[in-house]
Amino acid sequence: MTDAQETAEDTSLRTTGGAPPDDVAPAPIPLLEPREGIPPVVATDDALAGVVAAFAAGRGPVAVDAERASGYRYGQRAYLVQLRREGAGSTLIDPVGCPDLSVLGDALTGTEWILHAATQDLPCLRDIGMVPTSLFDTELAGRLAGFPRVGLGAIVENLLGYALEKGHSAVDWSTRPLPEPWLRYAALDVELLVDLRDALEAELERQGKLEWALEEFEAIASAPPAPPRKDPWRRTSGMHKVRRRRQMAVVRELWTARDQVAQRRDVSPGKVLGDAAIIEAALAMPSHVQALTALPGFGHRMGRRQLEQWQAAVDRARALPEAELPQPGQQPAGPPPPRAWADKDPAAAARLSAARTAVSGLAEQLHMPQENLITPDTVRRVCWEPPKSLTPGAVETALAGYGARRWQIEQVAPLLLRALGSGA
Repeated sequence: MTDAQETAEDTSLRTTGGAPPDDVAPAPIPLLEPREGIPPVVATDDALAGVVAAFAAGRGPVAVDAERASGYRYGQRAYLVQLRREGAGSTLIDPVGCPDLSVLGDALTGTEWILHAATQDLPCLRDIGMVPTSLFDTELAGRLAGFPRVGLGAIVENLLGYALEKGHSAVDWSTRPLPEPWLRYAALDVELLVDLRDALEAELERQGKLEWALEEFEAIASAPPAPPRKDPWRRTSGMHKVRRRRQMAVVRELWTARDQVAQRRDVSPGKVLGDAAIIEAALAMPSHVQALTALPGFGHRMGRRQLEQWQAAVDRARALPEAELPQPGQQPAGPPPPRAWADKDPAAAARLSAARTAVSGLAEQLHMPQENLITPDTVRRVCWEPPKSLTPGAVETALAGYGARRWQIEQVAPLLLRALGSGA
């Protein structure tokens, strides 16, 4: 697990139980240790065959995790895969040495996979041939159960009473050989996932939310791969400063040139050229290398050849005919930003206000984040363009059309029906 959000959540771990008296020191929380030591890294087909046989013969669900090299390498490929299953123990697999794990994925067909924040790891696992048929997401389960902090370390400590080492989540996992402390950290990420799953299942059952969670897990497991983003260059940080179409063309050319270099060198695009530098060049539109060099992000440490390739990208944008310049960013399909509703459609604004209040209140009662009860985008869409017939069935159909799960519809539809009537 390599995301910065998890790192931030897990740097200070919450203690279990109530606060001790002032004169009593809190009991130390035991640091989790691998039960069978650090498993060797599997990096050959022969070793992989042994793992496949062991995990196919294992019992119960399988804990799965993956480590990426975000911020260091191009793309989001997996550089280490960790698994644990009863009867098979733990294993660490190097996808560089074993780039096709489809035989392992096939061996686990029909087995429940346990992942923490599954949507982060599933794309890179799919790329190496591992696709679950069913899963249990411990991070999402924690959200639905109402835990305020759902990073792996925090929730393991809260429910199981162990502290996890979380010092290596943002390291460069493409490093070879991987240092032993990193491997130890990686092995621990799956050490207690099965126990955590069982504890969360019991808590969800106690709260009457287990069926809700199972619907969410099914939706994740059955979701198709996300389509490629259209015009990804438009997501350059600071793009809101760029107003003119020719400036947009500079962003597009520089972003594309940077992406090609990053892919060729297999490094993170941000290490090739920062977003801030791209925006500076688009705003200034330098006419020669000397002017480009004076801009922030194109300093003296950048070689002449690099500067020339960035200037060439700017020159291409400057030379484009008007007809080939990018159009201003199209508003995404759906309603306008809520801040504009009061002027554009006061009745819709009233509906949205009533709906938000109702959803917020129900989420608080259910002890879960509002976005897990129903996505804000779904609420906006239904309030902006409500069903022509304000009946329970019509509202339920509208919610289902936007991807709401059955349990969400049952909880939210009555509230939205009343809110939609408030703006009539």
